[in-house]
Amino acid sequence: MAKHGKKYNEAKKSLETLKLYSLEEAVGLAKKTNYVKFDATLNIAIKTNANPKYNDQMIRATTILPHGTGKTKKVAVFVSEDKVAEAKSAGADIAGFETLLNDIKAGKMDFDVLITTPDHIRDLAPVAKQLGPKGLMPSPKAGTVAADITQAVEEVKKGKIEFRLDKTGNIHAGVGKLSFDEKKLVENVEALLKAIEDNKPSGVKGKLIKKIVLSSTMSPAINVIA
Repeated sequence: MAKHGKKYNEAKKSLETLKLYSLEEAVGLAKKTNYVKFDATLNIAIKTNANPKYNDQMIRATTILPHGTGKTKKVAVFVSEDKVAEAKSAGADIAGFETLLNDIKAGKMDFDVLITTPDHIRDLAPVAKQLGPKGLMPSPKAGTVAADITQAVEEVKKGKIEFRLDKTGNIHAGVGKLSFDEKKLVENVEALLKAIEDNKPSGVKGKLIKKIVLSSTMSPAINVIA
């Protein structure tokens, strides 16, 4: 079992291990028990009753957090040269076709999100093995294959996140920075939970969300009423 330091153990004293806190209480405690000197991210882990082994129980979708994540994502857009100006004016950090493709082939992937259009997704096939393992391959479900490039870029810049079920039936996401005020963090979490419920798979009968845990970087976990 991993040993924790003095600050972690002191922070944990503020929590009742077995207690389920309201979302508002949990967010307040996450801010109170944070002891790192940088602006930590508030993370959420959601255990579901969905089984990823079955196609009709998979969850993968996107939502826009009303107050963003607190992190500015670097966006690249793979489009024909005549669309580069549009992508840049929408806020893309990188945009292009041949040059961008060659950079990816060379392992130069200095971006957090890659967006393309339906007619160009096939052109990325030669670099799919490089993009895939890094989670950068554009996908319609992630909203990164889109006919409307301007809208796709703007949504990512506003705080759009992708959430998906992992192999153990859990969903993990960052929902903002601890420097956000409590109300904004609560609203971000509520928006994510609503999006997950809205994307409840047809194969899941009964309650979808089983357990919710909030934690900030290096700080103890806080159990939230599901």
